[in-house]
Amino acid sequence: MKLTVLGYQSPAPGPGGATPGYLLETEQGKILIDCGSGVYAQLMKYIRIEELTAVIISHYHHDHICDIPILQYGVMMSSVFGRRSGTLPVYGPPEPQDWAQKMNYQKHTRLNSLKENSVLSIAGVDLSFLRTDHPILCYAMKITDGRKTIVYGADTGPGTNWQGFADGCDLFICEGTFTTEYVPQGKRGHLSAREAALTAQRIAAKQLLITHISPDIDRTLYERDAANGGFNGNWELADIGQVIEL
Repeated sequence: MKLTVLGYQSPAPGPGGATPGYLLETEQGKILIDCGSGVYAQLMKYIRIEELTAVIISHYHHDHICDIPILQYGVMMSSVFGRRSGTLPVYGPPEPQDWAQKMNYQKHTRLNSLKENSVLSIAGVDLSFLRTDHPILCYAMKITDGRKTIVYGADTGPGTNWQGFADGCDLFICEGTFTTEYVPQGKRGHLSAREAALTAQRIAAKQLLITHISPDIDRTLYERDAANGGFNGNWELADIGQVIEL
């Protein structure tokens, strides 16, 4: 499996940046995971739209889906020019319904609703899903090719129960929206970089990629915060164009 970071910032991209989006490539296909602001242009650096096997959306907050209409136009034009036939499947939560329906566009894209206990087999990998601690319905994803396992945590607050889902994964892609000094009071649907590292240590992940970070906070503050989380494995902050092969 080959994972390319197309975008990692939130809630809005910095100059030349992009919000969450990841390209997963296997020998049998290419999957786009989330499709935030600026992700489509980044995707076009690596593949043509007609090469895309499927899109999987974790949830319907703007920073994870706002390039979906642009992707839909891309699929439409690929069809117009005879480079693509058929419908591109989009997999995502069934709620909120008004946003879920926007994943459908004419004959070009069609939503397939996910459930927490569902298993999706596509492009040579199996994906399973876990509801996270987040204000709207959001699914983390466990992706395995039978040899290696990636867990994409999507958006999550501290209340997500990772036990039995993410234990011992080879790569844990975990959000670290805040640094500790900026963590808001009260209930929240996001983690700090330190909490991402603590979570990775708790589940015994082999490698940690911290994502969903703000361009308004200096990366050195994120690095310092993550270093205080006590994770014993290899970790790094996400960056556009970063490639991890498993």
